[in-house]
Amino acid sequence: MNTSKNNRTIERVWFDKDRIYIRADDGKEYSRSLSNFPLLKEATPGQRVKVKIGLYGDDLRWEDLDEDIHISSFFQPDLPEKENAIAAVFHQFPMLNVSEMARTLGINKSLLSRYIYGVKKPSDKREKEILDAIRKLGREMAAI
Repeated sequence: MNTSKNNRTIERVWFDKDRIYIRADDGKEYSRSLSNFPLLKEATPGQRVKVKIGLYGDDLRWEDLDEDIHISSFFQPDLPEKENAIAAVFHQFPMLNVSEMARTLGINKSLLSRYIYGVKKPSDKREKEILDAIRKLGREMAAI
């Protein structure tokens, strides 16, 4: 049973320096910027090639990275929105540890990375939670 959009399935996956590519069973090739997938962007080439195509051919899984991508992701616009407060803070302060901030916030690192890279826009409530946690960290550091 094929559950992918327009009944397409993934036959092959490969990368270049900045993009991920797939070939679908319709013979067409599709690609996305790695900026849309922060965990893959940060991964080594060796980690990237350890991908498994799902049982129905409509998804990709990187077990070591805990990353999943559905084929429908390749049909979305390739325009990350980097103009958000979360992205601005992490770009201004690159020494902030994304994994530790995500753990502190109780959210997935992949989700926080998507906010930082502008792939996903946080809700107003989520944005406030993240900024409040960063401000709290700043106050704690200033008290040292």
